[in-house]
Parts: sequence; C-alpha cells; structure tokens
Amino acid sequence: MVTKSELPQCPVATTVQLIGSKRKLLIIRNLLVRPWRFNELQKSLDGISQKVLTDSLRSMENDGIIKRTVFAEVPPRVEYSLSELGESMRPILKAMEEFGNEYKNQIDEK
Repeated sequence: MVTKSELPQCPVATTVQLIGSKRKLLIIRNLLVRPWRFNELQKSLDGISQKVLTDSLRSMENDGIIKRTVFAEVPPRVEYSLSELGESMRPILKAMEEFGNEYKNQIDEK
C-alpha cells in the first residue's frame, strides 16, 4: 500500500490512480457481483493477458481494494473478492453504469 505522502493531493486524482485503468474497473465490476477465480476473470475480460490480469489483481490487493483467499485444497483454489474498501466503490460504478446507459440512449435518439 502506498503512503499518504505518495498520493496526489487531489482526491479525484487519487481515485484515478487506484482504479483508473479500464481493466481494473472491469475487474471491480465483476467482483461487485460475487467472488471470482482467476481463470473465470480472464475469460470474462476479452483480450486481457495473464500478465495484465495478474499485475492488476496484485496492484489492487496491495492497495487494499480486493482480497485474495487461498483455500487449502488440492489443487489449491484461489478466489478474489472485494474488500470493504472495494465495496465502498459500488456507488462510483453504479454512477458510471447510469451514465453509460444514458449516453447510449442519447445516441439511439439521434
């Protein structure tokens, strides 16, 4: 996790730094529904490479946005879910969903 002094002063810039990539937003979108396993996430995100997904998940775990749970099974099972901090982003993604739907509706009317 980064220190407070390493974050931008602007709170919007801080949020963008944490979740600003397209891939991270789509991962969070999926995790808002339920916990996911790595391969499920990769299949649900068109064109994402294993490296980009791994890097995104590690980054969000380090930032405290997601939790990684390893189950003591053979073979080992790993699930990713949102932390309490990640769950607090639900209104942000809901607002983005509403904006996207409104934008699509406006385009249809033209």
